[in-house]
Amino acid sequence: MASIRRTLSPAYHDRHYQNGASVSTPSSKNLLFATSKYSPSSLPSVVAAFALNFRRKGPPGLGKAFGKWAIFFLIGFLLGMMPLGHVNDIQARDFSFDIKPSHVNVRFEDEAAKAGSIRDPIVKPEQFMADVRLGAEAQPESSDGLVFLPRKELIVVTPTYNRPLQAYFLNRLGQVLRLVPPPLLWIVVEMNPASMETAEILRKTGVMYRHLACTKNSTEVKDRGVHQRNTALEHIEHHRLDGIVYFADDDNIYSLELFYSLRNISRFGTWPVAMLTQSKNKAILEGPVCNGSRVVGWHTNEKSKRLRRFHVDMSGFAFNSTILWDPKRWRRPTSIPVRQLDTVKEGFQETTFLEQVVEDESQMEGTPMGCSRIMNWHLHLEAHGHVYPRGWLLQKYLDVAIPLK
Repeated sequence: MASIRRTLSPAYHDRHYQNGASVSTPSSKNLLFATSKYSPSSLPSVVAAFALNFRRKGPPGLGKAFGKWAIFFLIGFLLGMMPLGHVNDIQARDFSFDIKPSHVNVRFEDEAAKAGSIRDPIVKPEQFMADVRLGAEAQPESSDGLVFLPRKELIVVTPTYNRPLQAYFLNRLGQVLRLVPPPLLWIVVEMNPASMETAEILRKTGVMYRHLACTKNSTEVKDRGVHQRNTALEHIEHHRLDGIVYFADDDNIYSLELFYSLRNISRFGTWPVAMLTQSKNKAILEGPVCNGSRVVGWHTNEKSKRLRRFHVDMSGFAFNSTILWDPKRWRRPTSIPVRQLDTVKEGFQETTFLEQVVEDESQMEGTPMGCSRIMNWHLHLEAHGHVYPRGWLLQKYLDVAIPLK
């Protein structure tokens, strides 16, 4: 069979072949590395030069395929650089990587109106204040926010001693104080030595307390409660405790409203107290008569006590503790420590103590407004002549009155 052999023409006219082999000329150089410096903007020319050089030196079939690939690459590169549509402006703040606090879903009416959105519920300042129960009281400064003011600390002083109803009285008072929002400090004072039974009762109440012991010799004491309260006053003065001091005997009955009103006192507050007489045949009222918050007179039913300057019960007043250790703040004329007196006649401890704290009724604050509510009672429910189990535990088994069959 006759064969026909065609002489292949060179792919490029500038190439010179000798005996079927390609011979490079001096102008045939590596165009990709023709220059040592190039930028990304010269990428198309670099790719084109690389493709041309590859076609010259590479196999004929592969060089043609690579040339087509380079052409399509250049077309795709140029199309990618061209803007094909509208791109929204994106601000840099949308891509901020700052760690921000979580959003609080509380907005005021004016802020919601400015934003023009009702997606978040609107909470009024007074509604938000009602939800703040612990740690601080919120008061609106302006429509832009709230100012949180810490609550005043209540310093409740309670003298106590071992008697049949002591555990009942302390537990009852402790449960009331447990319902009062903090901060509250309960200072319980006993005559020396302090009993373990009282300490155990205080631990179980869940109230922050300090258990003190009065070191006064009991044989020299005329009124035990006076020296116990003085021990608490010395403790407050020594440690400079800042709050509202209130003398709360353990045998009295107190409403929760009373302790809420104590935090409104600036210097000295007072209110009427209802009590039973020693004979328990009638109830009497002792305390201030108020016109608003101004004290204009006194309630009293005891003829023997009309000589007192201030007719107030020991549980019917409270005062700022800074009076004890910062006399310059309140312009006290003397720096003598404020203490209760054991040398005065019974029933005059209150008025002699108040005379050291205030000058007259103008420095008193009647609470609540108008002094028209009774917030605590003094009932004189002491049980005399009764024994109680030591440590409040039964030392032996009870005699069986009705045996089980």
